[in-house]
Amino acid sequence: MTGRVLVTGASGMLGRAVALALQRDGHAVRTFQRRPAGVPDADEVLGSVTDVGAVTRAVRGCQAVVHLAAKVSMTGPESEFRAVNVDGTRTALAAALAAGARRFVMVSSPSVAHFGASIVGADAEAADPERARGPYARTKAAAELAALAADSPELRTLAIRPHIVWGPGDTQLVARVVERARCGRLPLLGSGAALIDTTYVDNAADAIAAALAAPAHAYGAAYVVTNGEPRPVRDLLAGICAAAGVPAPAWSVPAGLARTAGGLIERVWAARRGEPPMTRFLAEQLSSAHWFDQRAARAALGWAPAVTLDEGLARLAASYRTA
Repeated sequence: MTGRVLVTGASGMLGRAVALALQRDGHAVRTFQRRPAGVPDADEVLGSVTDVGAVTRAVRGCQAVVHLAAKVSMTGPESEFRAVNVDGTRTALAAALAAGARRFVMVSSPSVAHFGASIVGADAEAADPERARGPYARTKAAAELAALAADSPELRTLAIRPHIVWGPGDTQLVARVVERARCGRLPLLGSGAALIDTTYVDNAADAIAAALAAPAHAYGAAYVVTNGEPRPVRDLLAGICAAAGVPAPAWSVPAGLARTAGGLIERVWAARRGEPPMTRFLAEQLSSAHWFDQRAARAALGWAPAVTLDEGLARLAASYRTA
């Protein structure tokens, strides 16, 4: 598929990387987000996915949509998550269909099918808004289901779930790990031996771009994408800390205690602004295994990661040296 592609949410690290990957593949790119993304040579439209008129204008003349715009946070009123993540996705789907777009790639999250237990070599299980943990995961699950339900010969839809995306400029994982480590507030939860997989940002962007070229029979489904290199969480955190020049975790907290405390902190934090230091979901993520079978995703998308975990950490270290 060639032609103009609309990328929503391009001001974030992954959205910008996707826009650049699409340009490298020869697509004309239009970006749509609330603040300037500054993607070179892209046609930029500012607005919110909660504004039907703005979304309609943004998608006009586009042959495909890559939808990343979302409210991403660990806490907050569920109504705010629903307005952006669920209603915004439905608005983008309707606008894409009305504009004659042919393909719609929904960028989702493995959290839509994470229910607290370890994930060991699983494929992309069905999204479940009732069982997913927290307002972000629940509303992303509902949005993914809406996107996949819209798949038709007129508008082919699929969902890509990149797992724990990180890289230079990451404010979600890397910046938080580094800041807490610098202040001595980064413990291991449990032994730190749980195997987890992550996705270097360029690999995630390439997988999303590859989805636009996937055959029609690959659509109507969800795919988890990762680096395919599970490592103990203690090793991953140590690698990030080494790249940033801060001390690795040197103390630990029992995993069960962290999960209980995370749940309590969530309730206390409900009336505050900003991100809580811990939630139950975050404690589960840092103390239980979660890695995925990548065979189906790679076959369907015709994609494989180009940047290894170690190369990604080297690039991260370089970015700190030149900051």
